[in-house]
Amino acid sequence: MSLTVYPFVRDWLRVAQGRLVLRTGKVDIGQRISTALMRIAAEELSLPIDRIDVAPVRTGDSPDEGITSGSNSIQQTGQAQRLACATARGAALLRAAEGFGVDVAALDLAEGLVRHRGSNKQISVLDLLSELADDLKVDPEAPSRALNTALGDAPPRGLRAMVEGTFAYLHDLERPGMLHARIVRPPVLDAVLIDIDPDPLHRAQAAGLQIIRDGSFLAVAGTPEWAVVRGAEKLSAACNWDIGTGLETGDVFEVMAERDAERLTVVNGFPETSLRLPEPIETPDFEATFKRPYTLHGALAPSAALAEFKAGQLEILTHSQGIYPLRDSIADSLAMAPEDVVVEHAPGSGCYGHNAADDVAFETALIARALPDRPVLLKYTRADEHAREPVGPAMAVSVRASLDDEGEVAALWMEARGDTFRGRPRAGPNRAGAARLAANRARDADIPRFVPEPNMNRHAGLHRNLDPIYAFADKRLVKALVPDLPLRSSALRCLGATANILALESMMDSLAGRAGADPISYRQRHLEDRRAAAVLDRLQDMLKRPPFLGEGAGRGIAYAQYKNAMTRVGVAVDLTVQECGAVRLDHVRLAADAGRVVDADGLRAQLEGGVLQGASWALHEEVHWGPSGRETLDWDSYPVLRFDEVPKITIEVIGGGDAPSVGAGEASPPPTVAAIANGIFAATGLRLYRLPLNADAIMTAALQE
Repeated sequence: MSLTVYPFVRDWLRVAQGRLVLRTGKVDIGQRISTALMRIAAEELSLPIDRIDVAPVRTGDSPDEGITSGSNSIQQTGQAQRLACATARGAALLRAAEGFGVDVAALDLAEGLVRHRGSNKQISVLDLLSELADDLKVDPEAPSRALNTALGDAPPRGLRAMVEGTFAYLHDLERPGMLHARIVRPPVLDAVLIDIDPDPLHRAQAAGLQIIRDGSFLAVAGTPEWAVVRGAEKLSAACNWDIGTGLETGDVFEVMAERDAERLTVVNGFPETSLRLPEPIETPDFEATFKRPYTLHGALAPSAALAEFKAGQLEILTHSQGIYPLRDSIADSLAMAPEDVVVEHAPGSGCYGHNAADDVAFETALIARALPDRPVLLKYTRADEHAREPVGPAMAVSVRASLDDEGEVAALWMEARGDTFRGRPRAGPNRAGAARLAANRARDADIPRFVPEPNMNRHAGLHRNLDPIYAFADKRLVKALVPDLPLRSSALRCLGATANILALESMMDSLAGRAGADPISYRQRHLEDRRAAAVLDRLQDMLKRPPFLGEGAGRGIAYAQYKNAMTRVGVAVDLTVQECGAVRLDHVRLAADAGRVVDADGLRAQLEGGVLQGASWALHEEVHWGPSGRETLDWDSYPVLRFDEVPKITIEVIGGGDAPSVGAGEASPPPTVAAIANGIFAATGLRLYRLPLNADAIMTAALQE
């Protein structure tokens, strides 16, 4: 896809100041895509990795590869980069052969040099690359070199500076004449600012602070930063807001069940509008509904952005995962030409989803345009981030299954219900990009309200991994989009896969127990993919030593292949449920097949990080709110996994070889959540149906037995 729009080698790599500079539209938010791309280039060009850089991702200069999401970076930009480098290698060798007057077969390429074996002639591959024609097209059939396993360590860019505390995150930037800014937040997103007490307003202005107002959007800017912080706090107390009826309260799952939904049949991973909805199984052998509440992204640092409006051009530094869609949405919001809005990615807080990065970038742009010729740095507080970022949608997944005479699944009916995962600002009908930016709901601007529509892509949104990887003969699948639920929702790592895999793997665990079968072999009986079976075989090998099953101990198993097309993951979790109901994770074992491994350390880091985030979702995370807004505004009211809860983690990667590289960033959280749920059942005999699986949930379930 990327090569269709950017077909030339120079779109993907260039030589500057004696170094190879790689170009990409995918941003590095800690998933080590930069490291992977450098390793790909080093393999294909036999170039020392310390002579390779990755260019900043910037609109108007970098390829437009949309949003860094869906674990697609290696398959999209990685594949494009590999083919571009392979094409460049072939052209460089041909040029060297012509210059030496020899055949290409007489040349060797190693350590960045092309040498003629029959003489002492040699030339730098970078010199050859710098002479390639600008119109050299990437050859989609260019042969790849064998995997180079001797590249050595390639740590993430900036790691040393991070350890030494000298790395400059976006939040740390200083520019000459820079103003600091803060937003005066309404209690709820759609609150209307009625008036402001004039005395605090005048005192703020007398102190040199700039007050920016556009409808109900209100901000404070100035220097020093602490004066801006205090000024915003005082101005907030002086505001009179109309919140209308406030946020809808009550059990969101009851609201979800009662409200009309747009329901679509899912076939082979795609929603279909022309098919009748399948009938639920009337007399199921297994029936349950699994619920996942609203969750936050839980980024360690709040969002921030820096912007400057100068000579009619707006320049923005942001840690957004989609700089081109954000640029277009901001340009539309401000009636500017897209080329007059320049958005560049800068290191900030990674989030694996749509947190507040896009919103803070737009708000900074609004302030900067009101105060031209001065850089403006806007930083959210922790309460801002927890209260304002789009949440991961609450989901309810209903399952019914019937068995054949052998105890295997003969028919499955599933329905996944929830709100949209597509809240990111991106172009669409009715100014959809601008409509998705939160500040436009407060501004005095004629921008329509965003109305979500079902995501019709393969394994997307609510129906991600709804279609089982297992070979069930009769699959009846429904996705049900329920709009206008209480909280603004959008993309969160794994999208609907977490709830769908929880439901599927809990069902498989229950049915394996009913059949008296080993949970791994029961799953293998339903799999036709030999690589899936190999992953589970490796997991079984990792479990040859039986667990120490003391009082309250149990082991849970789960398997998933992300989007039925990416990394295959088998997970086993040994855990202990303590007398108070709290769950202690003792040991997590994970086997994975991600195809050809480009960056082994990065792959393991992604899988391990996914285990930890999945564990946090499973055991702790849930957003609470009342009529006047969200109530989970810090790490006490919104607990996440702590360091003293981190289990031992053992990861084994299999496969690889010539199999294509596939995404792994979102592969491990869903089966981790499911394995924890299954482990709790093994330890207690309690099948829990609603996340989080915390002590209160376990004790309540125990009392109801």
